[in-house]
Amino acid sequence: MYFTDRGIEELENRRGEEEVTLGWVAEQLRTFVDLNPDFEVPVERLATWLARLDDEDEE
Repeated sequence: MYFTDRGIEELENRRGEEEVTLGWVAEQLRTFVDLNPDFEVPVERLATWLARLDDEDEE
């Protein structure tokens, strides 16, 4: 496991059974960026990657 995976592992362990909407996730990402503006670019890249996952199947 990479060092950066620890947060992902914690998320999965603590909240992995929950169901949420993508709208909820988007709102949490906006709040996170508001509180941590230095992370705006990586969060935007993650959001764009998630939004375009299906685009790869069309090529």
